[in-house]
Amino acid sequence: MTAFPANMQATSSPRCLRVDYTRGRNSREGLVSSRLRRMAAPRDVDSEADWMDSAPRLRVRTAADRARLQLADLAVLNERLAKLEDGTSSVDQEETVKARKRVEFMKRSRKTWSKVYDYVMDNDVDCTVDAIEAANAKVMSMLADDALSVAEQQASLDSLQQKTDDASYRLRRTEAEIEMNMQRLEEIKATARILEESLGGKGAMEAGVEEVLAPRQKKQAPKRNGKGLWSTLELESALKDHWFAVQFASKLADKDVMVPFELFGEPWVLFRDGEGKPVALQDECAHRACPLSAGRVVDGQAECPYHGWTYDGEGSCTKMPSTKFCSGIKVRSLPIVECDGLIWVWPGNAEPIGSPEGLGAPPEGYKIHAEIEVEVPVDSGLLVENLLDLAHAPFTHQGTFAKGWSVPDVVQFTASAALSGFWNPYPIDMEFRPPCQTVSKIGLARPGEIMRNVCADDCRNHLSQYHWCLPSRPGHTRLLYRMSMDFMGWMRFVPGIERVWKAVAGQVLGEDLVLVKGQQDRLERGGNTWANPVSYDKMAVRYRRWRNKVAEKGAGTESQKPLRMNAGELFATDECDELL
Repeated sequence: MTAFPANMQATSSPRCLRVDYTRGRNSREGLVSSRLRRMAAPRDVDSEADWMDSAPRLRVRTAADRARLQLADLAVLNERLAKLEDGTSSVDQEETVKARKRVEFMKRSRKTWSKVYDYVMDNDVDCTVDAIEAANAKVMSMLADDALSVAEQQASLDSLQQKTDDASYRLRRTEAEIEMNMQRLEEIKATARILEESLGGKGAMEAGVEEVLAPRQKKQAPKRNGKGLWSTLELESALKDHWFAVQFASKLADKDVMVPFELFGEPWVLFRDGEGKPVALQDECAHRACPLSAGRVVDGQAECPYHGWTYDGEGSCTKMPSTKFCSGIKVRSLPIVECDGLIWVWPGNAEPIGSPEGLGAPPEGYKIHAEIEVEVPVDSGLLVENLLDLAHAPFTHQGTFAKGWSVPDVVQFTASAALSGFWNPYPIDMEFRPPCQTVSKIGLARPGEIMRNVCADDCRNHLSQYHWCLPSRPGHTRLLYRMSMDFMGWMRFVPGIERVWKAVAGQVLGEDLVLVKGQQDRLERGGNTWANPVSYDKMAVRYRRWRNKVAEKGAGTESQKPLRMNAGELFATDECDELL
């Protein structure tokens, strides 16, 4: 074998030549050049800290790092020696460069090269480029075995995503429950305030004790005025034989959302099936009566959160985990239609009549600006009568939309009607659409300014309001409100405008609730809200007579027809006696 200088020595593990860089010229003193000595010389600095900051930084390698680098150099050197031992008089420089590139390619990952070095040293491998490449392949294989495969990583990501979705679903459900509980709490507070006021300021606890100790009074029947006109807080079963708009379609935009609601004292839940169609099921599991709305939608079916029983769009149970499947078990479902951006159901026993299509669509050329849902602690019939009453606006709503409205004068009405043939105190058209929808069309000269003695159609700008007063249970109403306009369409895109409309609607509704809750309290005490009706009560009178007729004779095609009237007709006195 070729002789080497004194700074090289032969080793047996690995079987190769190892360079010892700790001797002679390659010692630490030999590595520091005179230039570095000059750089490291003391400087004229203000302090020791300044000197440290200005000192040059030298990259220091540990003995283990140097040993790993020596392995690469030794492999290239042995490659050259192998060529000489084969009888080659000289070594091609190009071959040496190729060998160096092969080694440098394996060194590109510091972690992998460290593992290769350990493998070579532990297994007494020849320190040649070919042997090191073989060791590198084995190390890469071992590292791949330790790492997760792509499929395993994807499965792990899918599992984490599912957990995130479940957590998000539980969060939405919790938020919905909190909002519902807050609404109920506000209802309880409002009821407590009314009770305290009606009892002369006595505390709620004291009032409750006196109510318990007081003798029970028999519930009084509704008083009638002898003209087929009376009010009641009962929810007549015949009212069910109509189409009811129970939710805005936008609330079911998410295919996995479940929306509970109450109608005629019965709980129901809305969701979308696998085809995206709306479904209305009884919100009560057939197993243990757990609310289905507390569960989730799985593949377009409602899954009970108690034991996992699952129901399809028809209400049939399709899955009973952990037990033998029992066929024929189902919960009730309602006929349901989606149109005009609303979800409609038919809760009655009779066959559905017609279609609700067109009843909820805004007028042509109008754009929807607000859709609001709110629970109201008053009877639905009393709320409908309130919404059909224009005469109360200049007295009740001076703090909101009717600020500055004049009170219609019957003398002026008679004179104007005699001269021009008509008189409209307000440019407002009213309509009642059975069974619980009120419609108002308001003409505006400009935003916020109402005109006098003109019809709504004669005005340039218009505002349309739809109210659906859903009888959730006796003494409680679930109100859906939709407002649209044929001007200022850009307002729909103003950030936060939904909160503005909701605040305005809440303020107006709050002004009415004071009155309507008082009426409800008097009805419960045996009072009569129709003892002495007058001319401007015409729309409310017609609604109440319609409802009383349906209660006595049942619903039918005739009961589906709407009632319409403008403000001039509402305040007219010529047909007062005939109507009332």
